[in-house]
Amino acid sequence: MSIDDLMTELDDARLTAKANGQASAMVAATMSKAKLLGLDKGVTDDNEVQPVSVMINVVDARNPERVH
Repeated sequence: MSIDDLMTELDDARLTAKANGQASAMVAATMSKAKLLGLDKGVTDDNEVQPVSVMINVVDARNPERVH
């Protein structure tokens, strides 16, 4: 059994899940494919850590026009 065989089986499982309206099974098949391909690790080809930026906007509920 090869990765291509496993990918084909997961594609078939995803199509079956889609036909039956099983969203969580579709996601599971997609995530399994990502794991097989190594895409779940969040690492780029250059193995360099990618920065993450988080922005938080605080809004006064009494005066939504005013941002802190």
